[in-house]
Parts: sequence; C-alpha cells; structure tokens
Amino acid sequence: MPSISIKGRTMPQSPIRKLVPYAENAKKNGAKVIHLNIGQPDIKTPQIALDAVKNNQLAVLEYSRTEGSEGYREKIAEYYKRNNIHVQADDIIVTTGGSEALSFALGTIADTDDEIIIPEPFYANYNGFATASGIKVVPVVSKIENNFALPPIEDFEKLITPKTKAILICNPGNPTGYLYSKEEIQKLAKIVLKYDLFLIADEVYREFVYDNREHYSILQEEVLSNNGIIVDSVSKRYSMCGARIGFLVSKNKEVISTAIKFAQARLSPPTYAQIASEAALETPQSYFEEVKTEYVARRNLLISELEKLEGVKVAKPQGAFYCIAELPITDADDFAQWLLEDFRVNNETVMVAPAAGFYATEGLGKNQIRIAYVLDQPTLKRAVHILGEALKTYIG
Repeated sequence: MPSISIKGRTMPQSPIRKLVPYAENAKKNGAKVIHLNIGQPDIKTPQIALDAVKNNQLAVLEYSRTEGSEGYREKIAEYYKRNNIHVQADDIIVTTGGSEALSFALGTIADTDDEIIIPEPFYANYNGFATASGIKVVPVVSKIENNFALPPIEDFEKLITPKTKAILICNPGNPTGYLYSKEEIQKLAKIVLKYDLFLIADEVYREFVYDNREHYSILQEEVLSNNGIIVDSVSKRYSMCGARIGFLVSKNKEVISTAIKFAQARLSPPTYAQIASEAALETPQSYFEEVKTEYVARRNLLISELEKLEGVKVAKPQGAFYCIAELPITDADDFAQWLLEDFRVNNETVMVAPAAGFYATEGLGKNQIRIAYVLDQPTLKRAVHILGEALKTYIG
C-alpha cells in the first residue's frame, strides 16, 4: 500500500472540529448539543451584503483578478484609513479567507525548517499552517494568571535563532480574547527591528474590543513598513464566515509581489463572495456598536457564571469572543468527549474545545477549554449550568 507523507501524518487535528463525530452521534440519539466550541456567531450578516449577491445580474461568473478586484481593494484601503491604518490598494491581496492570507504570508517569508515565534495559547490552525509549510513553531508561554498578557520581551529574545523569521500574534486574541496594548505592540516592533524579523498580526477581530479600549494595529507603527504583515478577514467582522474572503496587507512591496505568485497558483478569490464583501463595507457603524454591546453582555454573563463554579479559573477577555477557562480536571479532551457521549441535563449537553490543541508546548492546556460566547445569553447561562453539573459528576 502506498505510504502517506510524513507531513500528512504530523498534520495536527483541529481541537475545534475533532469532536464533531461525537456531537453528531449525540444529536442522532436525540440530544441537543449547545456549541461552545466554534466561533460561528449567531449575529445576522448585514442585509446589504446578502442583497448584493441576491440582486446581482451577472451573466458569466468569471475569474476575478488574482489579487482581488481593484475597486474592492480600493474600498478596503479606505476602510483601513478610517481605522488609522494608511495603506494603498496595491498593498492588499484579497484571499480565500484569512487562512489563505496566513498561508501566503508563511510561504513568502519562510523556508522549510525556518522558525516562527508565537505566544501561546494561539489559534490552533497556526500549527496546521506551519506544518503544511514545513515551518517550526517556537512557542513563548503566556499565562492565565496575568490574563495571557504579552510575555516579557526577554522570553522572546531567548528563543531567537538564525532560523527565526517572524513573530506571529493574534490581536485581539483567539483563543484568549487578550488585547495587546499600544505599548506591547511597540515592544514587539523594537525586537523585530533589532533582529530584522517580520511581525505578522492576525487582526480579524479588530472591531470587537471592549471596556473603552482601542485596537492598535501593527501598521500604525510607521517603523514597521518593511517588517509588518497583517492577516485579516470579513468572517467575524460581518458574521460572514461562509464567504471565505480575507486579506493579506503589507507595505513591503517585495512581500506583496512574492505573495501574488502564491495567489496566482490558486487563480483568484471567489467572485460572488467579493461582491458580498464589497457591499458589506457599507455596513453602518451602528451595526458594530450593537454587536459590541451584545458581546460585552455575553462576556460579562459568561465570566460571572463561570466564576461561580467551584475550582474554575477564567481569564477575562478584552476583545474577540472567546475565553479560556481552567477546570479542576486533568484531561479536558477526555472530559469534552465524555460530555458528548455520556452526560445530559434535560437531554442537553455542551460541546467545548479542549485547549491543549491551542498550545505547541506538550502538556500545557490539558486542564483548559476554550469557550466561544457566540450564543444568546439565556443559552450561555444554561450551558454553564450544564458544565457545572457535569464537573460535579465527572469529578465526583
């Protein structure tokens, strides 16, 4: 029998999706599963985006330009300028989701066996993209005790080698909800300039920042013109996860011209999705204010309810719509599977994402879970109640 590649065998499973078969089986057996495991918002997509596709009169669904339509990229540049990020249309490549943007970025800046430093826990698919690109993830640990703040710069410096090509952050963070401050971004800017590295920032949750804080982009730092790369997406901003439209943004012309070669290999981003995403740029600011107000209320309720559970420790998110909770157990993978297979309250159970898959360091996060607060408040409250009852039974 032909053999599978080493790369394929070492490709990590998604901690977010690997429990899906157990959830589907629970549903087949009549149980209701409350999904706390995935960042699929229940917020309605702006009607203006849906209507742009519904009412379009295209006679031929053609390829678009490899880097995305010029008109759309010009409007994206205007969006960034409204957010104090001054880039031009030629600094932007439209991609098939933020995932492809990150894949292009890694392919552009790093070769096989090169290294990327990432504060952990981090979005689990970073591990997957790195494996696919033959790149080594070098983790620097952030801790729940200080809300997953940026680790000391000295911790980064200890890890830099001749193979190091970049530092990658997510801001606000998935899975932690941590928001890096302007001062923390400036610390990172200094270190990447000192060692001539790239700083890649996944900024897909830019709009979702709470408690009167402001998002500070890496490209607001002029000194990062040649070192900064933004990965972005419409998925969460407009609750358009199925559109699969993202952006790679950099003022470094060589980065963009190289990334376009990767983009040419996949021809073009999807045409209808660009039409919807371009229309979404006309979404009024009131939409985001309403969404933020709702997420703040959900976050506050979730944290309040989790803090009532004996032995549970939780970090308070400042952005995005995730939090990490540390449970009084030893194996969150086993607990999450048990929830789906064996535990019910009024024939309901919950699905969570075990957090070990958001770490690169073996053994970390084993007693943690990621919760996505993308459901309405009554459902969230009921889910935490079920989680609390489950812990009593599981431990007891």
